[in-house]
Amino acid sequence: MPGGAPAAGHFVGAGATQDDVGTFNGGSYRISHRDTNSILTVQLAMGCPLTARPGAMFAMSPTITLKGSIKFSLKKFVAGGELSTSTFTGPGELLLAPPSLGDITNIRLSGSEMWSVSKDGFLACTQGIVKEYKSQSLSKAMFSGEGLFVYKISGSGILWVTSMGAILRKDLQENEKYIVDNGHLVAWNCKYVLERVASGGVISNLSSGEGLVCKFTGPGTIFIQTRNPTAMAQWFGAHTGAA
Repeated sequence: MPGGAPAAGHFVGAGATQDDVGTFNGGSYRISHRDTNSILTVQLAMGCPLTARPGAMFAMSPTITLKGSIKFSLKKFVAGGELSTSTFTGPGELLLAPPSLGDITNIRLSGSEMWSVSKDGFLACTQGIVKEYKSQSLSKAMFSGEGLFVYKISGSGILWVTSMGAILRKDLQENEKYIVDNGHLVAWNCKYVLERVASGGVISNLSSGEGLVCKFTGPGTIFIQTRNPTAMAQWFGAHTGAA
């Protein structure tokens, strides 16, 4: 497709069941091989750019050009955020995947809303999306599982986020409450507070964040990951050590 992007119904990338297929200005995409080995296949028209996290690309057409940029930020350096970005420009096919076993989903922004995305949740975005790294309150930084800094996403276009495990979407009505365990947030556009839950050993476990949950209030939407990356790392570490 050297001259442009194919229609959604004639997508030429690899496919699987439960695929999510869509279009955007200058291209089309498919999320396939879901929901723990997901990949994002993007068809870019001539001159259409797409920004992705470093290391996400694992295959692409030779006609696509890649430009990397490094922007030093002390807060990103301290918090472990990405210091560089990769911009791919069409025409051609681009295949992206997250570094962990997880799913991918898209969020469409119309220019009137702002989303928060965990520091490991960003995968890619189209032109028109504005991505900033901003701080949370100290209490949320310590106990929400998302760290001191999160991405604040605004603008118009498509944002792709990734998870550890599968992704669940929860839409909240006005003043509706919903609780998410710390470490399971991917993206959200509604307010939340940290709340202590009544469970055994809460006080003794506060240093590790156990006994605290994120209590959201609608209206808004929450994208939740079914696995906690920190808990998964501990599980793998324990079992690797045992072996």
